Amino acid sequence: MADTLPDVLRFAFILLVPLALVAGGALSLFGLGALIYIFEHPKELRSMVQGAFRRPEKPARKLSPSHYYQPYWTRDASSRRIDGP
Repeated sequence: MADTLPDVLRFAFILLVPLALVAGGALSLFGLGALIYIFEHPKELRSMVQGAFRRPEKPARKLSPSHYYQPYWTRDASSRRIDGP
């Protein structure tokens, strides 16, 4: 039992160090790409930042019964046209 603890720690160290290096490299490449994108498209960055603080659009209002457009599933049966002989 006493011999297994150093083996487990050694295995974890051998497994975790390369994973941390790869993850760090991937994150640094992602950050570099984001930085290059910001320098190439500053207007888009400005619109994205402003969009984060913009109020959401108001939900659509419900149509009144006298509105000229009514979906077919809300119309009464007397206003439906029946095709046939």
